[in-house]
Amino acid sequence: MRDRYVIAGALVIQAVVAVFFLYDILSSYIGFRSEPISWRMREIIEVGASIGLVLGFALGALALRRSTQRRHEAERRLRAASSAFMDMIEDAFADWGLTPAERDVALFATKGLSIQDIAALRNTSEGTVKAQTNAIYRKAGVNGRSQLLSLFIEGLMDDALFDAAHAEPAPRPNGADPAVEASPGAGPVSAPAVAASPASQT
Repeated sequence: MRDRYVIAGALVIQAVVAVFFLYDILSSYIGFRSEPISWRMREIIEVGASIGLVLGFALGALALRRSTQRRHEAERRLRAASSAFMDMIEDAFADWGLTPAERDVALFATKGLSIQDIAALRNTSEGTVKAQTNAIYRKAGVNGRSQLLSLFIEGLMDDALFDAAHAEPAPRPNGADPAVEASPGAGPVSAPAVAASPASQT
């Protein structure tokens, strides 16, 4: 949102300056008459317009720099997510006890390749690939490719929820502890909180 305002400000400044210089050139070219102003005032206006150009360029460069930083951050997060996904897949393959051939087939299956494509890539028959996929599904405890993919998707979602649950909470004002905060309008808590009535003691 902030970058949007920066870009809009840069465009407005450059548009105003462009209109000024264009008006100045066209008025001299077509002989448009206007109220004359002093040279000092004209120089002040031209200096202001030049400063506006520099300011618009600076704002545009700032917006470009922030956009580049966001792109690099998105690429970094994508690489981290891809690495975490591959680590999770390797851990799952190890837990299921897949053979190296079954690992290759399972990895190709998670990428969406068909039986024919996997057989062509591994230089094996389609029957062999089908037997390997059936063994993968049996060891993973699923009925097909969709359930196999759902296992990995659920793993990613569980990791995201775990990270969100264990994220550091935002600091509260004045160092207040939420565990001991009183509800609005509540008076001081007396001690002891629960007292036995005389009738209950008899």
